[in-house]
Amino acid sequence: MKIVVLSGGLSPERDVSLSSGSLIANALIDKGHDVYLLDVLIGSEKKFEEITFLNNKGDVRYNFTVPSEEPDLNALKKQYPELIGKNVIDICKKTDIVFIALHGSIGENGQLQSLFDLNSVKYTGSGYIGCMLAMDKDISKKAAKHEGIPTPNWKLFSLNEYTIDQICTEVSVPCVVKPLSCGSSVGITIPKTNGELIQSLQLAQKYEQQVLIEDMITGREFSCGVLDGKALPVIEIIPKQGFYDYKNKYQKGLTSEVCPAEIDQELEVKIREYSVKIHKALRLGYYSRSDFIVREDGLIFYLETNTLPGMTPTSLLPQEAHVSGISYNELCEQIVQHPC
Repeated sequence: MKIVVLSGGLSPERDVSLSSGSLIANALIDKGHDVYLLDVLIGSEKKFEEITFLNNKGDVRYNFTVPSEEPDLNALKKQYPELIGKNVIDICKKTDIVFIALHGSIGENGQLQSLFDLNSVKYTGSGYIGCMLAMDKDISKKAAKHEGIPTPNWKLFSLNEYTIDQICTEVSVPCVVKPLSCGSSVGITIPKTNGELIQSLQLAQKYEQQVLIEDMITGREFSCGVLDGKALPVIEIIPKQGFYDYKNKYQKGLTSEVCPAEIDQELEVKIREYSVKIHKALRLGYYSRSDFIVREDGLIFYLETNTLPGMTPTSLLPQEAHVSGISYNELCEQIVQHPC
């Protein structure tokens, strides 16, 4: 097949996407496909008939390393004012399938998926409804609660309606401050004093005006993927310092992962059950990954669901698939064989 791997974009998770996209592209090349890696923001000066697809007949492969700092979105906006770059839709319409390797922004909030639906573009992952529901942390937590899945208590604030000082009177520290619709732990902080809470809200405001503030739950962090409607083995995430934030996620050596997680069977079964339940409740497609924290007394709390989880070979979902006997290349192949 001719496959376009779509990555990049105008998102705080841009660099993560470019890394995932390059590795997905290489895996699909190794599986015998003709592959073109395309940045949705930058686009291409060339039309579909002019671009060069890479294949396993040559030695050329894609490569990208995630920097330690997040991308400068303001600079990118000035250089590329449109969210979708030149010739992107034309190229995607004419290829056999698009592997969406985007993270955050239009790639994960349903906007791109709805545009693809309107243009009859075949693509991987979940449809626009599932993406929209999962990307909104407030809605996904309400869905979890409706399904009987515990989730930390939370409040949602609009910084257009509340001042930072007003919010500080409404919540207690320590707490967890999250931009409503960012992934990869971008903008997430755990303030322990009122001074830190002010700083956390100022940081969250850089990403969006909607801020979700959760009760802080102390415990062990776990994640569980769903592939073709079935839960993968649970993985435990152990940051060497702090919590599983952007830096700990994407810089080598800062976090340890244990898969399968060293937990009793009852806990394993429950986390897997919750992962499938929330996957279905959010109307997701072939794959997803949900995150949980387990308190010392054994109570499981749902945190969020990723419709386009990280897809480097060392990312959580591929590690879980590997334990199930599915190699990274085979995982990419399975996803591309099951379009939305």
